[in-house]
Amino acid sequence: MVEAAGVSEYQGKVDSVVPDKPEGPIGLDVGTSNIVMAQNKGNKIVLTKQLNAFFTIPQSKFTKQILIQNEITFFEHKKQYFIIGDSAENFANMFNANSKRTMEKGFLALREDEGVAIIQALIKTLVQRPKKFGEIICFSVPGDAFDNEDKASPLSGHESVIKMYLESLGYTPIAINEGLAVVMAELGDDNYTGIGISMGGGMCNICLSYMSVPVIQYSIQQGGDDIDERVGREVGLSATKVKGIKEEGVDLSKLPKNKVELAIQMYYTDLINQLVFSLEHVISSSNKIPKIADPVPVVISGGTASPKGFREKFESAVQTIRLPFEISKIVIPQDPLSTTAKGALVMAVSESI
Repeated sequence: MVEAAGVSEYQGKVDSVVPDKPEGPIGLDVGTSNIVMAQNKGNKIVLTKQLNAFFTIPQSKFTKQILIQNEITFFEHKKQYFIIGDSAENFANMFNANSKRTMEKGFLALREDEGVAIIQALIKTLVQRPKKFGEIICFSVPGDAFDNEDKASPLSGHESVIKMYLESLGYTPIAINEGLAVVMAELGDDNYTGIGISMGGGMCNICLSYMSVPVIQYSIQQGGDDIDERVGREVGLSATKVKGIKEEGVDLSKLPKNKVELAIQMYYTDLINQLVFSLEHVISSSNKIPKIADPVPVVISGGTASPKGFREKFESAVQTIRLPFEISKIVIPQDPLSTTAKGALVMAVSESI
């Protein structure tokens, strides 16, 4: 049904149950692993999530009937069925293979020819055309890599593709850095001053904010996917399988029970160390840091920060570095996967007033 996969609006039919048309501003977290939408309904925030993944199978009329009967989200393209979202992971596990991603290291993956069409289809399962044309939608974007000074950044191209698609749906899109979105979601009581860290599948985004003004924004090009891939190579499992084991419940504060848990703990420690050392390097080498008298809170969100014992591991690592200010507390929100979307919603609502 999809004849081309360019930057124009995805025109194909997505076979699945679609959500009601939204009303009011929207916050949208476009992450490497998950796409999360946040919207106010009354005095509650309603969250909807879709896995940012796809899996292809050969096309046949019989298979199509089975997919529709089981309410599996998919679309047809080049004589294949592209199974998208949460269903893609299930299929990958059944075939003992890895699901594919539309994004890599936080940006649209150039290696996937259909990546733009697929991410449009994924967004379309969450975001319908607004009832009021021009409604504000605030979507998350990553920061440039802190060690990427001599290379061209894919950020502007990545941002423009998503912005063009949301505009084609009838929205007024605005972008927000992922780290700043974490600050907006969690640090209202601290005058939006602190460090927001979003640890996703493809990268970790960091923002030092002073009264909602981003002072430093950057990323490191490692995240949960790197842990899954490195552990998988170490123990002979697919990255998708490792991800499933990790999400079933790994406790980083306890001794590992087997070689898989040992490898997960090793690579988590490596990622945390790289993150805190980058924080020390970027802040100490910047001349833009304001004089902050009071201790600064740190909020860490994202699926990669979800395991038990993560906060304690991060706290221990922070104690090994020097910063020009004290850390008052290290907080992981109750639902770290939705934090960026909630922060984007805060920004969208403020821009709508």
